[in-house]
Amino acid sequence: GQWINEQRRAYGSGTLDAGRVAELEKLGMVWSEQEAAWADGVAVAKQYAAAHGHFLPPVTATWAGHPIGVWAKNARAAARRARENEELREAGRPVRSAAGAMTQARQNELDAIDPGWCPAWDTGWQRCFRLVQNHVQAGGTLPTVDGDVVVQGEDLGRWVNVQRLGWEQLAPVQQWILENTLGFQAAEDNERPMKQTQDAKWAANLAAARQFHAREGHLRVPRKHAEHLESAEAVPGRQNAADGAVVVKLGTWLDNVRKRAAKLPEQRRTDLDQLGMRW
Repeated sequence: GQWINEQRRAYGSGTLDAGRVAELEKLGMVWSEQEAAWADGVAVAKQYAAAHGHFLPPVTATWAGHPIGVWAKNARAAARRARENEELREAGRPVRSAAGAMTQARQNELDAIDPGWCPAWDTGWQRCFRLVQNHVQAGGTLPTVDGDVVVQGEDLGRWVNVQRLGWEQLAPVQQWILENTLGFQAAEDNERPMKQTQDAKWAANLAAARQFHAREGHLRVPRKHAEHLESAEAVPGRQNAADGAVVVKLGTWLDNVRKRAAKLPEQRRTDLDQLGMRW
């Protein structure tokens, strides 16, 4: 490595004999250290994509000892800068600097590995989309149940459900992609979770307070305490614990109630006073 660097320096200064230049170039010599680092990154990117079915590594990813996640993040930043510069030129506006912008040749290299490597939206979204697409193309059915299909640490069923429930927040092109490649659309109204009213939320929290008081004999609840209600039936839409109980962040709720005590209806204050509420 040290010897190669010496040859590069000599080449850059024009002092390396032409015959030696020819000898090294026959071996595929890369004269620029930056170009060498780029070539190494591209080689690892190809390996990663071949193994994972995409080139959308998380930032923490490493492959063959190479921090490919960070390398990919930096490459995306350079490609997006080039994209922004091009948009400025097309709009007839000045480009402040081309420094750090990726060349078209380099973009073409990564496009050849994975055309979706630098999406206009969140990389995590694109990664999950590709994993679902790969799963379906391999003969699997579209995952629709949380936890049923987990690939590369991603819960694909949960991701599909999140997209369907949050359809309005997606960009039009994302909606088009999901409709035309995976064949699903927004969730129907009857598929959406029931929203709790403010009265229902109060009832659930009060039930948790009563349960705590019945068990402990007081309502001195630690700030971080979460109460597991025995029945979830009366509390639609609330997150359930692993055992099926409804989880109520009782300590946090009581702290919030104290802060707005002056605005509470009299009956609600009375309900809490009966449990020994310390205002």
